[in-house]
Amino acid sequence: MLKLCFVALSFCIIGHRSQGQSLEESLARGEQVYQNECMICHMKNGEGLSGAFPPLSNSDYFKNDVSKAVGAILNGLEGELVVNGETYFGVMDPVPLSDQELVDVLNYVRNSWGGKANQLTTTDIQKMK
Repeated sequence: MLKLCFVALSFCIIGHRSQGQSLEESLARGEQVYQNECMICHMKNGEGLSGAFPPLSNSDYFKNDVSKAVGAILNGLEGELVVNGETYFGVMDPVPLSDQELVDVLNYVRNSWGGKANQLTTTDIQKMK
């Protein structure tokens, strides 16, 4: 029984360690998610398209409240949205991402294009859902 508990604990530690990757690893994966899911609207450098798609780089919309970004990605957005003083009207469909993909893309967006933010984890995301 003790051996079985040790094996189970070892798997938990190894699995947790794989989720506790470095920020650099998360950013690399997040860049791929961004390119596949976000770039077509928010552009290569996160600047968006004035009047059509809001910027993600240096966005005041979720800079101090990343849960807004989590909600927007998971649930989509519709209607009026003010970002950096500019008003946008439109629809963003929900993006079906896993918690890890969500962590990675938000780490990428928040730490790219001159941004610097604390690393998010899947635990952070689960608390924001």
